[in-house]
Formats: sequence, structure tokens, C-alpha cells
Amino acid sequence: MGLFSFKNKKSVVVCPVNGEVLPITSSEDKVFAEKMMGDGFVVKPKSGEFFSPVNGKVSMVFETKHAIAFTTNDGFDVLVHIGMDTVKLNGEGYEVLVSAGDKVKIGQKIANVDLDVIRKKGYLTDTPVVITNLDGKEISLLKTGECNVSDEIINL
Repeated sequence: MGLFSFKNKKSVVVCPVNGEVLPITSSEDKVFAEKMMGDGFVVKPKSGEFFSPVNGKVSMVFETKHAIAFTTNDGFDVLVHIGMDTVKLNGEGYEVLVSAGDKVKIGQKIANVDLDVIRKKGYLTDTPVVITNLDGKEISLLKTGECNVSDEIINL
């Protein structure tokens, strides 16, 4: 390994929750499916334990706790949006374990979410993971189907 090999390191986006990974275009929400927010993937979670999908820092935790934004160590902005239209729950069923400004590592627990609360209120638990500042860069998914926390899904 050379002295300057760190320049070749790329950001990785991993699965933030155990579940099933699908292309973003399969999202039930047209804003995500049409990539209006950016490109990425959707996870159908099997568990309510969510973990950081990137190495970097928390840039924002939405007041309603349904979404957490991250900035990777090399400047990519990644949004984890837990559930569809779940902003309307005003945080019910969500316990967020991080705050804006916190440094995070892949696999660090960021939230506990009661998926049954989301379902009982009539919302989907589908969780888009979107890179919002690709600036035209194309991405491809390394894996779809069943995923475990920390499985690599995207190399940036």
C-alpha cells in the first residue's frame, strides 16, 4: 500500500437495517421512485433497530424523528427516511440515539423504531436511503434482496 493510497478510498453506503433491499425506483412514494431527492435504494425492514449506513457525521435529525441525514467523510449527503409519510406520526414510535453534529461509524446504532406503531397507523415501513448530492454521478447497487446490517449496497 502506497503512502497516498487513501486518495483512492471511496465512501460506502451499507444497509442500515436487516431487511430486503430494492432499487429506489420501486418505492411506493413517487418523490423517491422518480429520484427527485436523489438516487439510492429502499429497504423493507425486518427489524426496528437502525444503524448508520456511512462513516461520517449526522448533519440533521428531523424534529419528527422519521428521517436522519448524514454527511460522509468525503462529502456525500445521505438521507435515511424511515417509513412512508411517517412525518405525520410526529415522532411516535421513534427513539433516535444520535444528534446533529455527532460523528458516526458504519454499524453504529442510530435509532430504535417500533415498526408495529407505523403499520397500525396505516403507514408503510419502507425505508429509502438516498444520496442527495450525486451531481449527475451514476450509481449501481452492489446487492438487492435480503440484506443484513452493514452489507455494502453502494460504493461512491
